[in-house]
Amino acid sequence: MLFKRMWLTGLRHTSNGSHMLDLRPAGYVIGLLVFVLGLTMLVPLGLDLYLQNGHWPAFFESAVLTIVPGLLMALSCANGVGQRLTIQQTFLLTTGVWFVLPLFGALPFSFGATDARYVDAFFEAMSGLTTTGSTVFDGLQTLPEGLLLWRGLLQWFGGVGIIVVAMVFLPELRVGGMQIFRSEGFDTFGKILPRAGEIAQQISVVYLALTVVCAVTYSALGMEPFDAIVHSMTTIATGGFANYDSSFGGFPRGVEYAAAGFMLLAALPFVRYVQLLGGSAYPIFKDSQVRAFLATALVVVIVLALWLTYGRGAAFETSFRKALFNTVSIVTGTGYASADYMQWGAIAVVLFFFIGLIGGCAGSTACSIKVFRYQLLMTSISTQLKRLYAPHGVFEPRYEGRKVSEEVLSSVMAFFVMFFVTLAVIAILLGLTGLDFITSVSGAAAALANIGPGLGSEIGPAGNFGGLGDTAKWILSAAMLLGRLELMAVFVLFTAQFWRA
Repeated sequence: MLFKRMWLTGLRHTSNGSHMLDLRPAGYVIGLLVFVLGLTMLVPLGLDLYLQNGHWPAFFESAVLTIVPGLLMALSCANGVGQRLTIQQTFLLTTGVWFVLPLFGALPFSFGATDARYVDAFFEAMSGLTTTGSTVFDGLQTLPEGLLLWRGLLQWFGGVGIIVVAMVFLPELRVGGMQIFRSEGFDTFGKILPRAGEIAQQISVVYLALTVVCAVTYSALGMEPFDAIVHSMTTIATGGFANYDSSFGGFPRGVEYAAAGFMLLAALPFVRYVQLLGGSAYPIFKDSQVRAFLATALVVVIVLALWLTYGRGAAFETSFRKALFNTVSIVTGTGYASADYMQWGAIAVVLFFFIGLIGGCAGSTACSIKVFRYQLLMTSISTQLKRLYAPHGVFEPRYEGRKVSEEVLSSVMAFFVMFFVTLAVIAILLGLTGLDFITSVSGAAAALANIGPGLGSEIGPAGNFGGLGDTAKWILSAAMLLGRLELMAVFVLFTAQFWRA
């Protein structure tokens, strides 16, 4: 509760003095989270001891090397706890958490059964905590259960973490138009939920409840209990880590339908579920994000199902199920696969590439650009067109019936520009490492939009990222971090003005 109050107080306060930026408040929170991450490693350690797989020493060593530095960092920064977080400190905290945690989260992969080199271990940990779902490992089904559980836990914690960041930090920091969700005119927080801290707590309860329901459903439909638990965590996190190289390809058809449903639920704003539990069902049905997101997914599913049925000669039920599961997986950024959709023809490949750049709703575990930004973009374009043919008219951009400020629109436009410029730069850098065009572009998109699989034979749904060079893996790891924190929260750290505290 102590560091939660630190997160939520003083976010609007910034210093115009010339004194040195105090890193202690951010360091204290990061240290505590590293400490908690180390304690979490004891869970797969206990599982490994119970199953007598003999891999528990890897988790013990990793836990010690994580708990001790985390505790020391928190204690050394504890004398800065009483201070309020400035804007600079909040940006540092937001980015620092997602950079530092993978450094330690990688240790079980390096010390464990994979015996991975650190670049691969870091890539896997970053992919897990950012809920990207790209993997460098093959033979997943041969890994010990403790390591598979660790992969699931990384994604599960990353999923709930990004919801809190999206609902508490980014609106306050005015990142990418997210400030629209802190306006009193919008009912994201609303009268039902007056404080952000209260929202974060209740969202965590909803997140846990959805995970439990998902696990029970998977088990009832034929999954083994262990698989049901791990896959429920990576489903609700829209993370995409699976326990098998074939992902969801070997599970019963009922599991595919259930997974599609839970992925959709996880891609909707979690605050709406809290409002629903509070007795207000109207907001979730009124939310234009929800309607636009579901409509987009439905259109793509229908198009692909018809294409697979009449263009590829598959049975309709199979076509619909495969189209539903894989479309939902890509548009939510989960990254599961139940078929190699690279074999479905050009129309499927093109559709999957572009819907991956749409993403889910703000305030969900889903990734990418987000639906609301496209809605605001279209609103801005529509307003400009009206002003062209009626120059004397008064036209104001509106979202859900309410006026949108120029600050919000400028922030959204800047985000779009930065996203696609960053995407191009990452693709070029990947190309310079020797990758072909399709792998470079789709790999950049998969990492920056936190989708998971790319396109092509190497990093597509039937492959993984293990064969890429070390330089490419570091580039993609950085892209995952950028994409998960909405770009601006990271890029601002590289400006001279930021450090003029």
